[in-house]
Amino acid sequence: MIRSFGDKTPRIHPTAFVSEAAYVVGDVEIGEGSSIWPGTVIRANRYKIKIGKFVNIQDNCVIHSDEDCTYGDYVTVGHLVMCHATTVEDHCLIGNGATVNGYTTIRHHSLVASGAVVLERVEIPPNSLVVGAPAEVRRTVMERHLEMMEKFSTDYQRYSQEFKAAGLQDPDQEKFTDPNV
Repeated sequence: MIRSFGDKTPRIHPTAFVSEAAYVVGDVEIGEGSSIWPGTVIRANRYKIKIGKFVNIQDNCVIHSDEDCTYGDYVTVGHLVMCHATTVEDHCLIGNGATVNGYTTIRHHSLVASGAVVLERVEIPPNSLVVGAPAEVRRTVMERHLEMMEKFSTDYQRYSQEFKAAGLQDPDQEKFTDPNV
């Protein structure tokens, strides 16, 4: 379900996919080739949420922020993630079931492991592997992590187009399509 909230209206690139079972409301921008999967809630009732190109936000995620926030290009947000980050830069992966608390910045090519809990107001350096509860930077990501992150991004680009072709996108998506996103 895609909805405006007051004068705040989602803007979705024509090549993006928003599942018919997702909930996107308010000042949300979804970029080229990005995908929003079933059960996901993206709520931007007070602050803007900008989702870049080829981002995949998988099933049952919650995306919200207490200030304007940006998800860069080629970001993967795994199943059941709760994310209040301010910034998630390009080519990051937030693993299944992770929690990222508010005012957090995740720099490019970083991987937040499944189940990690990133505390509020943390800045994660580029190329970091972040693990634990509370989460800590353990080391620099390895080549195998970068390959996995690339694979998820590529796979979900393909899956989203298959779902879109099968007519499983939100029927209101066309009302919110904006080629300038």
